[in-house]
Amino acid sequence: MTSQTITAAASGTWTLGDLTINRIGFGAMRLTQDGEALAADAVPSDRDRAIGVLRRAVDLGVNHIDTAAFYFSPLRSANELINRALAPYPDDLVITTKVGPSRDPAGHWAPHALTPTQLRGQVEENLRQLGRDHLDVVNLRVLGTDSIAERFGALAELREAGLIRHLGVSNIHPDQLAEARAIAPVVCVQNQYGIGIRADQDEFVRSCGEQGVAFVPFYAIAGTGRQVGAVGADAPEVLEVARAHGASAAQVRVAWTLHQGPHVLAIPGTGNPDHLVANVAAGALRLTVADLTLLGDLHRRGVGV
Repeated sequence: MTSQTITAAASGTWTLGDLTINRIGFGAMRLTQDGEALAADAVPSDRDRAIGVLRRAVDLGVNHIDTAAFYFSPLRSANELINRALAPYPDDLVITTKVGPSRDPAGHWAPHALTPTQLRGQVEENLRQLGRDHLDVVNLRVLGTDSIAERFGALAELREAGLIRHLGVSNIHPDQLAEARAIAPVVCVQNQYGIGIRADQDEFVRSCGEQGVAFVPFYAIAGTGRQVGAVGADAPEVLEVARAHGASAAQVRVAWTLHQGPHVLAIPGTGNPDHLVANVAAGALRLTVADLTLLGDLHRRGVGV
């Protein structure tokens, strides 16, 4: 498919609380390094190229960027790159960040959940790195099935104090979403999801839409490759649909994601300017009923990659 003039507006819009965004956004995780993202010994990415990708994304109509203070590699920080590339920020740009996991300066992950005080510290770190006086959306990233009431309640207090505009949750189960919504409004859920990945999430995806909560899949293109990006060959069904539309397999994956409901957003990340243009163009790809049936069967079999 031709992609040079297609902007993120082609994907349609959704509102995160009172913030209207195009449904195709951008994930900043892969900006910080070449090779496996978030690896402690990663090779830093090219700074000028990363800044150029961010500016090109905004030029293409992307007004939703997903980031975190723990997205960093030696010499590179996603938040710092965003600040350098885009500040002063466009009025319509929504920056979503997340808190919960923690990495030490060497890049190693902490094995335990953060306390409410530590979560506030992460919020303040994001504010400082991004050069903002408030954060548009903050997701609580959850590990495990334990109660999130204390941690989410701490973020709700920061929302009341004006440091956070809207709240979301990430890597959660439906009962944890219900627990969070009993404390404060939730505008989005970020969970792993894609063709053949986590078909058990299908009902949860639909439920989020019924509740007016955005569902924001991560690794929708990468699949089981996760941080390293897509690995291995795509399934024949994905390639068949791609050929029929003159598109790439990655574009089909993004388009399938958006077809799962008007509340489903996409945040594909890349440090490659050509891949960025193609990802944004995928928002204009309209899959047929036959395409969706074929890919849906593949998805439910759990063999998308």
